[in-house]
Parts: sequence; C-alpha cells; structure tokens
Amino acid sequence: MSSKPNFAPYENEADVVEVGRLMVENRVDRITVSGDVDLTADKDGLAKARQLHDLLGRVVAALEAKNLPDKLPPPDVKTVANPFG
Repeated sequence: MSSKPNFAPYENEADVVEVGRLMVENRVDRITVSGDVDLTADKDGLAKARQLHDLLGRVVAALEAKNLPDKLPPPDVKTVANPFG
C-alpha cells in the first residue's frame, strides 16, 4: 500500500495513490477510482480502510469548497495521428 499524504484533490494531473489494487488518480476536474481492494477484517484491512476514508474525506472537502456546476461536460478527447505508422 502506498501513501501520498500531500494528495490534494483537483489540484494537478499527476498524483496517484494506490490502496491494494485500487488506484485513485488526481485530475483538475475529476478523481478517477479504478481497480479493487479487499478490506479484510484484520489490521491490514483497517489500515486500507483508514487510507480510503482519509482520501475520500479530502475529496468531499475539496468538492464542498467549490462552486460546482450541476453537471460537468464530458472531457474533450482529441484523436492524433499514430506516430508509429
């Protein structure tokens, strides 16, 4: 389990935190959560649950501090030519 104590939601496009095989990726307009994690009934499971609780608490606090639109538009996806041919 890796930890990034300075993970600041919506502040950059670089931070990634892993909890088990769950990845929490930072973006300036969204947080992407993918993968899976087992929160086992042991000390390791408790540590992972606490880390997720902390991360999601920061996400909620960041969202509550913003003036949010009703719905975010989908990301602007651009197609580029294949540089390999």
